[in-house]
Amino acid sequence: MNSIYIFKTISTFLFLSLVTNCSSQNKPIQNIKNISIKNFNDIEVSTDSIDSFIKLKMKEQNIPGVSIAIINDSKVLYHQTFGYANKEEKLPVTNKTIFEGASISKSVFASFVMTYVEEGKLDLDKPLYEYLSYQDIEYDDRYKKITARIVLSHRSGFPNWRENEDDRKLKIKFEPGTDYEYSGEGYQYLAMVLKHIDGTDWNGLEDAFQKKIAKPLGLEHTTFIEDEYTRLNKAEPYKNNGELIDWKNDYWYKKDQGIFVPAASIRTEPIDFSKWMIGMMNKKILSEDSYKELFKHHSSLSKPTAETQLYYTLGFTTANEPFTTSYFHGGTNDGFTCFYIMDVSKKWGYVVFTNSEYGETLGYRLLDYLLKETY
Repeated sequence: MNSIYIFKTISTFLFLSLVTNCSSQNKPIQNIKNISIKNFNDIEVSTDSIDSFIKLKMKEQNIPGVSIAIINDSKVLYHQTFGYANKEEKLPVTNKTIFEGASISKSVFASFVMTYVEEGKLDLDKPLYEYLSYQDIEYDDRYKKITARIVLSHRSGFPNWRENEDDRKLKIKFEPGTDYEYSGEGYQYLAMVLKHIDGTDWNGLEDAFQKKIAKPLGLEHTTFIEDEYTRLNKAEPYKNNGELIDWKNDYWYKKDQGIFVPAASIRTEPIDFSKWMIGMMNKKILSEDSYKELFKHHSSLSKPTAETQLYYTLGFTTANEPFTTSYFHGGTNDGFTCFYIMDVSKKWGYVVFTNSEYGETLGYRLLDYLLKETY
């Protein structure tokens, strides 16, 4: 299948926009020997050419800082940092720099949810209200049909966030389970249910995530609730025009302080996140049945006539050939955007984090680049 067509189809679906702005300085922090790694099609490509490609796209899209890792055969063979974590103070991105992962949180959270399923604490198909009633939506009896499976595959009928609605109220837009609408609100309800199951608070749910997912996979600095390390080492966020975002006074940052937000609040960096990806590729932590549930097609995201068919599973996006065993997701918070893809059959993948509005775009451009047959 034509790689450029695939890129255009996926990027159009996710409403990605490409803008060319003034350049930024992108001196790599690490000196990586020019070795060859394998691309998606098992063709060797030099790390120098990847460096050059990323620098070019950073310049075109005015991206202050990038941190990236590429996986071959379940190992990180390429890890590089570029540009600035803080342009004003000329602080470079380093291997300690933390980024907001935004919506890639959903994939990690889905794997966390499956630990509750395996423990017999949660049934994917049991209505969530039977675990915990939800006062914000009790006025609409249809919410009693919402299950964990429906939430994780974005079929709850909830909007993405109630703040985006004209009346800023939580509502159900269609009969749960009958259609698709991307929804962070659904994920938040499910997190409330897990918290209730454990009889804990948000910090207790963070502790459970650390115990069940982070520590077993060796994730050292990946959290859903910002701690001192992630706060002190986090990059500064920037708008698409290069202007610094006043994140301390940002609505979403203040609203989510101290809250486990499964749809958007993960803090991490490429090496840590790669450990989670490799864990998913090699089917660690969870059972074979759990991975079948996670990777099963649940929602169709494209028209039946489209050449490239996109699907949402439980926390992941996937597609038809050549991506039938590939799972990917982008993320967009104010001033932080990112993208990852992992192929569980090839044991191949990469993750890109940026402190800009164009990191998801960069991630898809890199995918197009790594689908090439020749360089």
